[in-house]
Amino acid sequence: MIRELQAHQIGETVARLCVEANCFLPRDVQARIGQSREAEPWAPAREILERIEENYHIAAERPQPICQDTGVACVFLEIGQDVHISGDLREAVDAGVRKGYAEGYLRKSVVRDPLDRVNTGDNTPAMLYTELVPGDRVKITVAPKGFGSENMSQIKMLKPSDGLQGVKDFVVKVVEEAGPNPCPPIVVGVGVGGTFDKAAYLAKKALMRPLDQRNPQPFYAALEQELLEKINALGVGPQGFGGQTTALAVNIEQYPTHIAGLPVAVNINCHVTRHKTEVL
Repeated sequence: MIRELQAHQIGETVARLCVEANCFLPRDVQARIGQSREAEPWAPAREILERIEENYHIAAERPQPICQDTGVACVFLEIGQDVHISGDLREAVDAGVRKGYAEGYLRKSVVRDPLDRVNTGDNTPAMLYTELVPGDRVKITVAPKGFGSENMSQIKMLKPSDGLQGVKDFVVKVVEEAGPNPCPPIVVGVGVGGTFDKAAYLAKKALMRPLDQRNPQPFYAALEQELLEKINALGVGPQGFGGQTTALAVNIEQYPTHIAGLPVAVNINCHVTRHKTEVL
C-alpha cells in the first residue's frame, strides 16, 4: 500500500532540524568530548576541551548556534519505496532551509556561483542527497557543514597496488596536513570504494554515524580504531595546542569498486559535528 506524504511536511521538518542541529550538539558527540577530556593528560588540551563543553552547554540553554559558521545545509533523505511524495521535493527542502535559517537567525553562507560570489541571502540551495530504501517512511537528516573543516577534506584515486597501507597513509596524511585548521578535535569520515563521486559521498555519510557505533564489519572496525590511534599520536591536539585528542572518532564506509581502482575520500568535520535526524 502506498503512503501519501506532502512535500511541505518534509520542508517543515527540515526547517526545524536546521535550527536544532545548529544549537544542540548530538549526545554521542558530547559524550566523546567528555571522555576525551577525562583521558587527556596535557593540561592546556584538557582546558580547551572544558571550554568546548561550556560552549555547547551555553548554546543549548539559550538556545543559540554552537558555532558562528552555521554551515551549508546538507540534507540526507532516505525515502521509502512505498511513499508517494506530492509536490516539488527540491523546492520544499529549500523552502525549509530558507525558513529555518531565517527564523533561527543562522548565518547565511551560500554564494550563488563558485566564481560569481554573491550570497544567495537565504543559505539555499541545500546540498540534497536522496536514497531509495524499503518501507513507507522518510528519514530526514540535516547536517550543517562548516567549511573550516570541509576545506581540509581530500580525495585520491589510489592504485589497487597501494593496498591497505596506501589507504592508511593517505588518511593520516590528510589529517596531518590539516593541522589545527579544522578546529580539532575532529571527526574523520572516510569513504573507500565506489567511484570518484561515490567515495566522497560515503565519506560525508560516515560523519552521520554515531561516534559510539563502529563499522559492523570487524576488519573495518579495527581499522577505524587503528587510524584513530595513529591520528591522535600526531599530537595536534584540541585547537592545535598539543595533546592526544586530535580526533574524536574515525568512521569508515566502504563500497565495491572497479578492479583497476581504489578511491579513497577523507571528509573532515570539526568537534561541532552537527546533525539531527527525524523519521516521518
